[in-house]
Amino acid sequence: MDRIAQYLLAGLISIVALSQFVQVVTRYFLQVPVMGLEESILYPTLWLYILGAVNASREDTHIRANVLEIFLKTRRQHTILAIVGELVSLVVGLWLLYWAWDFTSYAWRVWKESPTLYIPTFYSDVALMIGIILMMIYTVVHLSRHVRKLSVGSQK
Repeated sequence: MDRIAQYLLAGLISIVALSQFVQVVTRYFLQVPVMGLEESILYPTLWLYILGAVNASREDTHIRANVLEIFLKTRRQHTILAIVGELVSLVVGLWLLYWAWDFTSYAWRVWKESPTLYIPTFYSDVALMIGIILMMIYTVVHLSRHVRKLSVGSQK
């Protein structure tokens, strides 16, 4: 899974960077803008953003401001704080998933197309729901790991 995520994210960032390079060269040096390039860059950019958040969730490397950790002394207290944090993330994520489902069903129903290239915008809209689903799966995995750690620690 790590390898697939690395290649996918590297491929998406390469596409976005190359497209931006082409846009700068054609627009500012050659004075011939490529019609629809910004529109087509939207799709890999949005997927890159969402899958980058999923990758941070998978690696458990989201930025946190755990000020309480300074005041907690034992590993057990740190584990309990991590469990509370994961539970809050799960509740907020499930609430966001509800809204993402509503948005995705709307996008499916209206089936909008981009203005220049007529690419269905559903392909970018669905990224949000897929990303939140994957983040919730990783949140449950991290939560179960912390609960297991707490139960093993209490048996000693």
